[in-house]
Amino acid sequence: MDNLVFGLIGLVLLIIVLKILKWPFKILINGIIGLVLLYLANILGSYLGFTIAINAVTALIAGFLGIPGIILLVVFQLFF
Repeated sequence: MDNLVFGLIGLVLLIIVLKILKWPFKILINGIIGLVLLYLANILGSYLGFTIAINAVTALIAGFLGIPGIILLVVFQLFF
């Protein structure tokens, strides 16, 4: 009976830890995707005469917003 209780407590703690660690991994993965999208936008932009700085802020914008984020950064770069 004690093993069952400890097993359930361990399972609950594992679920809690996984939920807490979900956000940092999601931010990291989105940042990496944003870097790849920025790199591709810079390759295309070099032919069109603009580049976007690749840093943590632009990578997270591109990672969180995806293609619309890249479009936002391109528009911002072209007009401001």
